[in-house]
Amino acid sequence: AMLDPDSGLSLTIARIVQRLKGSSLYSQLERQARVSLHKPEIKLESLKEDIKDFLKTSGWEKKLQNAVYSELNVFPAPCHPAAPPEHMKEPLAYMRKAQGSWEKRILKSLNSMCTELSIPLAQKRPVSEQKELLSKWNEMGTDEPDLSLFRPVYAPKDFLEVLMNLRNPNYENGEQPSFRNHLGLIQVPLKVKDIPELKEDFSELGLNIGQLGIDDSAQVPPEFFENEHVRVGQKVLAEQDSAAAQQYVRQGCPTALRADLWALILNISNQPEDILYYEQLKSNVIQHDLLVDSLIFKDVKLTASNDDYYFVFEDYLYQVLLCFSRDTSVLEHFTYSSATPPKSYIRGKLGMEEYAVFYPPNVNYNSFILSVAPLCFLYHEPSKLYQIFREMYVRFFFRLHSISSHPSGIVSLCLLFETLLQTHLPQLFYHLREIGAQPLRISFKWMVRAFSGYLATDQLLLLWDRILGYNSLEILAVLAAAVFAFRAVNLMEVTSLAAAE
Repeated sequence: AMLDPDSGLSLTIARIVQRLKGSSLYSQLERQARVSLHKPEIKLESLKEDIKDFLKTSGWEKKLQNAVYSELNVFPAPCHPAAPPEHMKEPLAYMRKAQGSWEKRILKSLNSMCTELSIPLAQKRPVSEQKELLSKWNEMGTDEPDLSLFRPVYAPKDFLEVLMNLRNPNYENGEQPSFRNHLGLIQVPLKVKDIPELKEDFSELGLNIGQLGIDDSAQVPPEFFENEHVRVGQKVLAEQDSAAAQQYVRQGCPTALRADLWALILNISNQPEDILYYEQLKSNVIQHDLLVDSLIFKDVKLTASNDDYYFVFEDYLYQVLLCFSRDTSVLEHFTYSSATPPKSYIRGKLGMEEYAVFYPPNVNYNSFILSVAPLCFLYHEPSKLYQIFREMYVRFFFRLHSISSHPSGIVSLCLLFETLLQTHLPQLFYHLREIGAQPLRISFKWMVRAFSGYLATDQLLLLWDRILGYNSLEILAVLAAAVFAFRAVNLMEVTSLAAAE
């Protein structure tokens, strides 16, 4: 149910005020306002206006604006007050049901691994082990534990099978192919954008607008675009305005400014309390041993150790992912995600809610490593790297691992990819379908990993600039379709899935 704009706005304001009241920014603003009372320029008769002016000139108003902007970017528009809470998670019942059964399947896989290997989901580490882990915290990559018995919880192709079997029960969808049904693998009727709509939404990517990654190549004199773009970027950073930074990165970030611009867009400043929070997560890792730790270890070993770009960051990857698996603040994103965190019960207390714990708060296994690794090129301070990854996850990456109808969700991205290809390269689409090489079978793993591991790092970061700039993952589907368009001539000649890959 849609709200009229006015009540929608007042609900949004109320929610943002409510959320900011518990933040450290709120207490800092209060403190600053109190301090300002001793200043000569603050007059009793115009107290409210004078304090506002003081907060403006001292830069605190900008910090508040950035915090509000960040909230608006992350949380969905408010639902109708009468709508049940699950509608905020996912409005379509059949999507909620599919996500629920996918979660059960993952949990079953985890539990059966516990039973087979006779190890608990979580246990306290012996003191000797705690000391050893602490001493090796910065060189965990040197460890070679035997992880041969641990298996990945699922692979991308398992997830794709689930998405292919999604159906809307209210929609007559005969199995016989007809002009009405979609020839791709995704068979759910979701609204995705066509080329004119994408052109309008991504207008800054037009051919007549300068782009970093193209117009800064060696062939183009820097005075045409690059020098001016860098100058504007420095100005945006000096202004410390999140909204301006988000607009700016749509044309790409200069390498030297990227780390600061991304942190500004994500509103991350690495305050002392953030560093303390990271240290608390670290001590939790040192004290408790979770089953997922072994899965993370195995994943990093398989992914990073075999990757020429990422193997140098192996220790960072362990630190970030082990801490992330303990971070309960991430549970907050489940209010607007179709997913629900898995519950586990303290031994002997099965089914008693007061003994239920979330286990682990958040691990989507499998492609986590590839979302952290590229960030290691930008951030070398573990607590800041951690915060940036966590924010990227709760804004974007979680959508690639859960079943939902959101325009940036993986289902919509798959459908957008197939629709673009079917509409603009029908012969290629039909040819690949006929030889048993459905295009989505090839591009799915690119999109589910946001192209990490498939593009050189400098190109990947330019792509992620645009994800941050547009606050949307739709660009992934557009790029995947563009790769097929770019290779269309060769693809028309292949005769098998393996050759197409």
